[in-house]
Amino acid sequence: MSHFKPTGARLALALSLGLLAGAASAQTLTLDPVPQPKFVNPLPNPLNNVLVPNTTTYPGYDYYHVTMQQVRQKLGIVDPVTLQPLWTTVWGYNGSFPGPTFEATKGRPAKVLFTNDLVDANGQPLPHLLPLDTSIDCGLDAYGAPSYCRPFVRTVAHLHGGHVADHSDGNPESWFSAGFGTTGPKWTRQIYDYPNDQEAATLWYHDHAMGITRLNVYAGLAGFYLLRDNNERTLQANYNLPKYPYEIPLVIQDRMFKTDGSLYYPDTPWPGANDPITGLPVPSIQPEFFGDFILVNGVTWPVLDVEPRAYRFRILNGSDSRFYYLRLGSRDFHVVGTDGGFIYPEVKVSRLLIAPGERVDVVIDFTMKQGQTFILTNTAGTPYPTGPAPDPNTTGKIMQFRVNKPLSATPPWNWSHPRPAAIPALTPNAPERQVLLAERTDPLNRILPLLGTSADGPLLYMDPATETPAVGTTESWTIINTTTDAHPVHLHLVQFQVVNRQPFAASYVPGRPNTLAFTGNPTAPLDEEAGWKDTVKANPGEVTRVIARFDLVGEYVWHCHILSHEDHEMMRPLIVKP
Repeated sequence: MSHFKPTGARLALALSLGLLAGAASAQTLTLDPVPQPKFVNPLPNPLNNVLVPNTTTYPGYDYYHVTMQQVRQKLGIVDPVTLQPLWTTVWGYNGSFPGPTFEATKGRPAKVLFTNDLVDANGQPLPHLLPLDTSIDCGLDAYGAPSYCRPFVRTVAHLHGGHVADHSDGNPESWFSAGFGTTGPKWTRQIYDYPNDQEAATLWYHDHAMGITRLNVYAGLAGFYLLRDNNERTLQANYNLPKYPYEIPLVIQDRMFKTDGSLYYPDTPWPGANDPITGLPVPSIQPEFFGDFILVNGVTWPVLDVEPRAYRFRILNGSDSRFYYLRLGSRDFHVVGTDGGFIYPEVKVSRLLIAPGERVDVVIDFTMKQGQTFILTNTAGTPYPTGPAPDPNTTGKIMQFRVNKPLSATPPWNWSHPRPAAIPALTPNAPERQVLLAERTDPLNRILPLLGTSADGPLLYMDPATETPAVGTTESWTIINTTTDAHPVHLHLVQFQVVNRQPFAASYVPGRPNTLAFTGNPTAPLDEEAGWKDTVKANPGEVTRVIARFDLVGEYVWHCHILSHEDHEMMRPLIVKP
């Protein structure tokens, strides 16, 4: 079983560093989202910012060098007095937020060099853009001692949904500083290998440094990685699936801003300010983060002018904690794919629930809607599902579609099932694994979200690994959510299948598996979940069952994809053994 209190010396040092690492003040004035322009700024298409590979440096590979830089960018916000556009300092891959898009091809492996160029004009590491809490566990340094999040600007890229060897997975302890001057204890190489041996899918890449993932992603370190295969290209060539410029990836994120246009991130313990009695540090990690501005592809409340035809949208929830329950007026979403690729058959739904880290691939048909306007809205509570509803004037709106462009000469899309047949169901060949989602409090009496097992109860990240499947096995995981909120659970390495969900009695006691009693029958996954997934919504008071095959030996992780939870212990090792 875990212990939840660090030593007095470690806690004292963490608190002192925490007091020094802050950036924002509790008195900081933030920008009011209500009067900000909405449906004015045009939506950027990430397919207009695609990386061009070098094919000669490593014969047989597409090679990319992607840098991380601090830049200033217009995100669509304006000064409330002068109405002039405001600039925002962000971190971007290759100097853009969101980062440039990879267009990879199945069977064509890639090599990627990510470099941390977050330095000033003199080559010195920049301070972090956001308030950094060093009282949480940021892992060890290169010498095996607690790092206390030092260096403060540390990064590592993770290909979310990618089937890759562990040395290229972006393990949170594989972080590195500018110029690789300092590296984490699991760092082994500069160049990552992406085999691109899975089917066409909407993947994404984002920072994953332990203890500061939420801050680095919030600063801007995220982008699309679109993996294409012959099936997808044939569908597009035959007008069975919309293609560029009628294919548009959409990453939805929430943010807050200071009145000068800079990013705002809360720094005081939640709820309230620094308390000398309890010793809560400033800055302090938050239980969750919910911004009051909605951005799509890096622009606040954008608008897209469309033709009266079908479009393909590859939607990613790139937010820290916010779920989105999406609706587009009277228009249906034709769901053709999920995290790991196309589904069969396609599903027509009027609303879509998407959790942080999830992706959904949809076709929306604007045929015969010339002159009409549609607003993509959100009704998901925060936290989901029982929290307050979003403000219909701000976070309840995502973007607008205006059907005002003339129909081009491009033939209409006669889209059909992009997958020719259903995905064969996986069959477990190993014992069921019961894992746990729980909440406790940390040594500073803050909410502490945890993972664990039904047999051992809640565990810390540093506790010995309990999820240790043997390579080649197919396992059924029963995810038991004892918390009051839904959590998006993400497994590295694998794409899994969602089996069912089932409610259980409140009398269940973590650590005593025999107390798990069910109060209802299992329910099938949503139709739009009937495909390959790497992130699944685990509802409160329910078990969620998934099946995955583990086919590569290595050290990975699994975690909640609410980034504020992942950074505050809701992550565990996943070690695939020989």
